[in-house]
Amino acid sequence: MANCSRRDFIKTSGSILGAALTFGCCKKEIPARPEWRGFKYAMCNESMAELSWAEQCRIVGDAGYKGVEVAAFTLVKEGVQEISSAKRKEMVSTMKNAGIECTGLHWLLAPPPKGLHFTTPDAAVRQKTIAYLDELIDFCGDLGGPYMIFGSPKQRNTRGISIEEANKYFAEGLAKVADHAQERGVKILIEPLGKSATDVVNTMAEALELVKDVNHPAIQIMFDFHNTTDETEPFDVLLKKYYEYIHYIHVQEADGKHLGTGTAIDDYVKAFQTLKDLKYDKWISLEVFDFSPGGKRIAEESIRVLKQLEGKLV
Repeated sequence: MANCSRRDFIKTSGSILGAALTFGCCKKEIPARPEWRGFKYAMCNESMAELSWAEQCRIVGDAGYKGVEVAAFTLVKEGVQEISSAKRKEMVSTMKNAGIECTGLHWLLAPPPKGLHFTTPDAAVRQKTIAYLDELIDFCGDLGGPYMIFGSPKQRNTRGISIEEANKYFAEGLAKVADHAQERGVKILIEPLGKSATDVVNTMAEALELVKDVNHPAIQIMFDFHNTTDETEPFDVLLKKYYEYIHYIHVQEADGKHLGTGTAIDDYVKAFQTLKDLKYDKWISLEVFDFSPGGKRIAEESIRVLKQLEGKLV
């Protein structure tokens, strides 16, 4: 070192340091996108409402689903307040024993309790409804559910007011519960519904407009194959267009019956391929409206179709 000038030392040291940094940068790898491992399927409990919670969970788990979506009104006489903390913990244990988890709640405002309405001009009723939505947020959080599907067509339609005013009340109500939902790790997902069900939020575009009005990360949207009657674009186009905001999917035959009773096995291939290409890794939940075949048959026949749909994908 004695024979080296200070300038040579600095130059040599800088070269060594630069080489080390360059080598380190070259070694750093950009993480690859996770490999697609198939879809996560859940099933709504509504078709099994006459059974015990343990029986419902067993049917869902045995059929091969990984989650159960809960319609709270099927479990109560007056409201979720009657389900104690101990009972909620017991429900979680029952799900765990069946190999499933709670994906969240749906039919949020269907009675009981009676008399709820989210977009009524009656301020007292709106406040009562918002308060109950807060109760549902806690119930969902206690069950470990990350999503609440806001469908409830009869509790959000216009009641002698304009659609614009109803949307204003809708956004105001969601804004009032958004922080609470976020604190509990829950997202409230606006479900577009056809005009035959309600006159408030009938398309994905209208749902997204409402989300942007609220402007809160806990308020997003979902996609339901059955509720696309007022859309003008095919399933796959809708899924691509709104993918950033879609956090949940409902699936069933187009007429609302369970999978395998119609043509979904062919009609949904392009949509499922799109979801696979986008590496969709959130829940796809079976929600049906004809319960007459019984929960066990609905579960087993529908999961078979879902697996067949996967088999058609490339």
